[in-house]
Amino acid sequence: MSSFEIIGGHKLHGVIHPQGAKNEALQVICAVLLTSEKVVIDNVPDIRDVNKLIGLLQLMGVRVRRLNDDSALLTEGRSYEFQADDVNLDVLESEEFALQAAALRGSIMVVGPLLSRYGKAVVPQPGGDKIGRRRLDTHFLGMEKLGATVTYRRGGYRVQADGLEGCYMLLDEASVTGTANIVMAAVMAKGTTTIMNAACEPYVYQLCKMLNNMGASIEGVGSNRLTIHGVGELHGCSHRLLPDMIEVGSFIGMAAMTQGDITIPNVGMEHLGLIPRVFRRLGIEVWQKGDDLFIPQQEHYEIERFMDGSIMTVADAPWPGFTPDLISIALVVATQARGSVLIHQKMFESRLFFVDKLIDMGAQIILCDPHRATVIGLDREHRLRGVRMSSPDIRAGVALLIAALSADGRSRIDNIEQIDRGYQRIDERLRALGAEIERVE
Repeated sequence: MSSFEIIGGHKLHGVIHPQGAKNEALQVICAVLLTSEKVVIDNVPDIRDVNKLIGLLQLMGVRVRRLNDDSALLTEGRSYEFQADDVNLDVLESEEFALQAAALRGSIMVVGPLLSRYGKAVVPQPGGDKIGRRRLDTHFLGMEKLGATVTYRRGGYRVQADGLEGCYMLLDEASVTGTANIVMAAVMAKGTTTIMNAACEPYVYQLCKMLNNMGASIEGVGSNRLTIHGVGELHGCSHRLLPDMIEVGSFIGMAAMTQGDITIPNVGMEHLGLIPRVFRRLGIEVWQKGDDLFIPQQEHYEIERFMDGSIMTVADAPWPGFTPDLISIALVVATQARGSVLIHQKMFESRLFFVDKLIDMGAQIILCDPHRATVIGLDREHRLRGVRMSSPDIRAGVALLIAALSADGRSRIDNIEQIDRGYQRIDERLRALGAEIERVE
């Protein structure tokens, strides 16, 4: 197990490049299973979840080749060539596959491509963050509509189909991974599939764009109505991941909390949605120049109120609403603002439980219920103090890291493997900005 030791109170300065989008990577890497031809994917982040998924594909027989080295990894992601021309379906029944797939939430994304191309898929109940219930019904209900048979037994799923046929379906929730999995299952189904209430996050947009480049026929990309005309086969392509919008939001929060000034280049502004606006409503100055963001040094930042004078509410919502993955960052940023805010995490009932660690650091937070917390900003009159804590999940872990960077004294964050699952070499990148942070094995 590893930990971060942090001496807080240093103002961060400089340029930090966002990595390739983690959530997009988990989808598009699984899409290589749809073709026997070579697929090249650029800007792949060096993070635990993505590396585990690549290892899982290799176990299944996918050939993987690195196309660049790590000499420029802090500014440019990895490039990989994948070729799934000799997939071993027998591996799906092995204990090794079950163990590796169960340790990774993204393993669920292999089901759609395998079902589409081979007519069968087996996957254990996937792991991931302990942030509350994360049901998979949307994935499998959609596949059943396409003609598949789904059975659940002893903690795993088995999906089979003699042939998939296009249909009309209305998703019970706008699940990002559910939409992606169903799209990948439908691209080679017979006839036309219409998906209503589809997720339209940038990750799904990018996946559909990649699939169309592979020869799929998907209409309505970027909307919540997708029309998929089945094709006989897909071929290879090249694809580049978007910058990770969760990292962009995290770096905005870091700059504000540490009273630093940070430039975030090449952020993919058109795919950030409400992220800059929400941080501006928390009082943070976010300047845009072309596709770059600059967060200037601020001694104080003040949370806006609604027009009638009532307390501001920051809530997550499906795209283009504010992403749930940045709720933890917004909450920690509010602890040192001037004013108060209600943080409403609607999607996951355990995601706000990390606030007890912020309270130990001196933050004034009232946890109203599992989904809502009221933050009374301290306006830096009482700085947070360093403590020892443990990272419960990826996003809460980075929120605690941001708190530690701004706190007085020494902090230690244990279980940082959670942070490593989603943030590429974060300690090296923060030291380049002036942070005092060390990895302790």
